[in-house]
Amino acid sequence: MLPLSGLTVFEMAGLAPAPFAGMVLADFGAKVIRVDRPNSTHVDLLSRNKQSIALDMKNPVAIQVFKKLLTKADILLDPFRPGVMEKLGLGPRELHEINPRLIFARLSGFGQTGPSAMAAGHDINYLAISGVLEMLGRQGGAPAFPMNLLADFAGGGLMCVMGILMAVVERSRSGKGQVVDANLTSGTAYLNSFPYLMRQQGLIWSGERGTNMLDGGSHFYEVYKTKDERYMAVGAIEPQFYAALLQGLGLDSDDSLPGQLESDHWPAMKTRFASLFASKTQLEWTKIFDGTDACVTPVLSTDECIPGYNAQDSRASDKENQQYWPRQASPPQPAPLLSRTPARPVTEDPSLLQGGAHTIQVLSDCGLSGKEIETLIKNNVVFDVSDSKL
Repeated sequence: MLPLSGLTVFEMAGLAPAPFAGMVLADFGAKVIRVDRPNSTHVDLLSRNKQSIALDMKNPVAIQVFKKLLTKADILLDPFRPGVMEKLGLGPRELHEINPRLIFARLSGFGQTGPSAMAAGHDINYLAISGVLEMLGRQGGAPAFPMNLLADFAGGGLMCVMGILMAVVERSRSGKGQVVDANLTSGTAYLNSFPYLMRQQGLIWSGERGTNMLDGGSHFYEVYKTKDERYMAVGAIEPQFYAALLQGLGLDSDDSLPGQLESDHWPAMKTRFASLFASKTQLEWTKIFDGTDACVTPVLSTDECIPGYNAQDSRASDKENQQYWPRQASPPQPAPLLSRTPARPVTEDPSLLQGGAHTIQVLSDCGLSGKEIETLIKNNVVFDVSDSKL
């Protein structure tokens, strides 16, 4: 049995953060049912292991049907701006009256209250307001944003899952549900706790952006281009790791090198390291540093292997390939790993979930008769695109 087996989740169809939260819950065993609009063309790339029901939420009968479904639900994922669910008569107050155990998880950009609550935004905006974006980027350049990973998926979706699981644990004691407010801006700021404290205390983050130990200022925490236009990532912070780095670069016998933490010499050392890394290919450097504590790794791609390495060649006789790490990034898998109850494995070819693909099944599982379901479909209250028979 999977760890979240027995939990029923209704996920209102939305963008990135909520579908990701729903996918995580589904991967670990929860029954996740996405609530789609009729004839929706919405493409959800995070739909694996989910079911879908299509409801016309503009129809009062559909609202009543949905409320009936929620009487036995454990979790509701709300990806809308504040007030949308209330206007539908599906706010926390109304739903807790019919299901006091319901965990109502809300994902919004700036929170449910305050002057920015109703403002539109995307990952880059939440990063900006949280204070994180100002800290990212090279010296003298504009702030750099890491696609939409930080706010949408880490500060938003993953924080939401954490809040849901904490609420599930608390419900086991109190028997009561509650509202989980996953605010993408606040969640991202929470992720920034360590850099924030370091800056406040003037430790490893005291200068302008791009001049500190971990943000591109130091030569031992940097990315270097190789001879074949690839890259190696260097993270040799501790003295013993730095010593292994120098040894791999052939600099361990150079007594003229400045101390590792002498920041005035960092720019010159970066230039020297860059020249060295540019003298060999990514594969050559990977072979040099594999098996050492230098904290030097190839920057891998999910699309292609390191040139000169055949990822499909797993012959036992190829001892060189066998003793080194994979030379291509693995596709994402559920994490963390659980020893007794691991998550569902990810298939190599996940299919997109069509809206309304499980309408009949979901309604039937919730106790509606075939005649009732047939009437709902006929009156365009719910929509079914499956081949299910009533």
